[in-house]
Parts: sequence; structure tokens; C-alpha cells
Amino acid sequence: MDKISSFIKKDPVLLISGLLAVVSAFFVPPDVSYLSYIDFRVLALLFCLMCVMNGFQEIGLFQKLAVFILSRTKNTRQLTAVLVFLCFFLSMFITNDVSLITFVPFTVLILTITGQAKLMIYVIVLQTIAANLGSMLTPVGNPQNLYLYSLSGMRISLFLKTMLPYTLLSGLLLFLSLFLKPGEKVSLQSVFTDTAPMERKPLLVYSLLFLLCLGCVLRLFPWQALLLILFAVLLPFNRRLLYKADYGLLFTFLFFFLFIGNMGRIPVIVDFLRSVLTGHELFLSIAASQVISNVPAAILLSGFTGNYLPLLAGVNIGGLGTLIASLASLISYKQYAKTAGCHKGRYLLRFTGLNLLFLAVLSGLAVILI
Repeated sequence: MDKISSFIKKDPVLLISGLLAVVSAFFVPPDVSYLSYIDFRVLALLFCLMCVMNGFQEIGLFQKLAVFILSRTKNTRQLTAVLVFLCFFLSMFITNDVSLITFVPFTVLILTITGQAKLMIYVIVLQTIAANLGSMLTPVGNPQNLYLYSLSGMRISLFLKTMLPYTLLSGLLLFLSLFLKPGEKVSLQSVFTDTAPMERKPLLVYSLLFLLCLGCVLRLFPWQALLLILFAVLLPFNRRLLYKADYGLLFTFLFFFLFIGNMGRIPVIVDFLRSVLTGHELFLSIAASQVISNVPAAILLSGFTGNYLPLLAGVNIGGLGTLIASLASLISYKQYAKTAGCHKGRYLLRFTGLNLLFLAVLSGLAVILI
């Protein structure tokens, strides 16, 4: 019983998606059409990006970049700006999950060493918002973007044009948020003593694989070729990365594909959902994200509308709000909850307040643009 409870707490979205897939199979018995539901391209791209990002993490690329920049900061405002905007800009390329997994524990360490633990909640909440909003600019920034970009077949220029205004406003709001706290002098030069050079061969290998991932995302060559190259390189070079991918997320996508495919074969449900969604993609995707998080919301709603631009904006903006609106936000919360003397109630209050503020401003912009 304890194992079942632990599994549910660890990945409830995976469990729910699996149950939905199983229940839907009673209404649409399994047949050969099930294979047509699955977007193998998205699954392959997600898997390849996960492996490459884990490789970069393993060699400490992102931490070394942070150390290089942070060693030049002189006060807490500059320190906060670096920690927040590293998440904002890097999440555009390494995903919001990876940026938070990398930089939140790093932030806890830095603030503790420098005696600035009082800034912990403030900085981590801003980092979480920054990662969720920075990631919305590119197709590789988060799973829902990769999925909708692949599904819609839109050009990269249209994708960037659609998301750029929200990204620019987000950057401005984050910059203004830096002034919520006074700046105090702090020196980090003595903190960073590790000058060990990075291994060049792994860096070169993972960089080339990442460029290949980007090329496949931009549809320069088929996903099957990318997958073959990845296995051909990592099996002899570092096969551990193949085991470290987030298979829970991959199976969540798979189960939702099956559920949506089955629902799409029930005319009554299709007609109802399309009538509800038509013209309301933006706000329904924001609302759905608050309850089931933005990745499942993107997959579910995309099955019943072809109006992808407001849906794209909605599931990205919808990552703000509740703690589960973006599952990446749970990464930050869990990391903070591990710290000594943490104040979970205060964290949730600050998190919710700032998220709702950002959500209101960006939703207002979306109403104007959509």
C-alpha cells in the first residue's frame, strides 16, 4: 500500500493519463488504428533532448557558466539578476525542467554560503517564473511547445513571432521584480575556487548532438535518423544517459495520445468538445493548465481544435498560477522544501501571489494580440 501511495505522489499525472487511456479502450477497443494516434516524432525528439541535456548536466556545463558570471557580481541585486536570468535565457534551449533542476540547488548553495538565506524564497520563486516564461520562446524550451510545433507544422518564424511579445514582456516584468528587494554588498570571488577545465571531448559530442536535435526540430532531416545517430554515439560513449531520460513524461505523452485518439473516434464527444473550444482556446487552455498542468492541457485540447496559436499562447501563459500549472514548478518547490528551516507556507504564498500577477499581465497582452 505504501508503494502505491508513493508512486501516486511521485507522478500523479502519469497515473491519471494511464487510467484515461485504459478507460477509453473500453469504448474504442484496441485495433491497428491505435498506432496512428502516436506522434513518434515528438517522443523521439523529447527522448533525444533529454539525453543530451543530461549529458551537459553531467559535465557541469551550466554550473561552470553560472560560476563564471556570478564571480563578477558585487551585490545581492546583481546576484539575483544572474540567478534569475540564467534560468530565463537558458530555459529557451535546455528546457524549463533542466534549468530548474540545475540552478535551484545551486542557488540554495550560493545563498547559504554567502549568508543570504533570507533571499531564498524570493530568488527561487523568480527563478521558477523565469524558467517557465523564458522557455516559451522556442520549440525546444518545454514539452508542450515541442508537441504543438510538431503537430501544427508551423514555420519557426511564425512560432517565434507569436511568442516573442510575451517573452519580451516577461523579461521586463522579471527585471522590475528585481527591485522588490534592496541591494546589499556581497562578494563571491572567494567562494569559487574550482578552476578545473571542462573535458573537451564530452562537450564536443553533446554539442554536436544538440545541434542535430535542433536540426531535426526544424525538420531538416527525419527523426529516425536522429534517433539512430544518438544511439550510435551514446551506446559506446556514455550509455548511462539513455537510462536517465524522463520515461515518466514519455509514457504520459503516450497515454494521452491513446486517450485523445480514442476520444476522437466518438462523434458525440468530438462535436461537443469542438463546440466548447472554438473561439475560446486561449482562456480554456489557461484554465485547464491550472488544474492538470500545461503539458497535458496542450495534448488534450489540441485533439479538438486546429486553432493552434491561441492554444500555444494559452498553455505557456497557463504555466503561471497554481503550483501544478507547470510541473516544472514542483521541481523548485521540492528543492526548497529540502532546505533547513524552510517555510513552506510562506513560499506558497509568495509563489502564488507573484504567479497570479504575471498571469494577469500576460493574459491581458494575449487578449490584445490574439
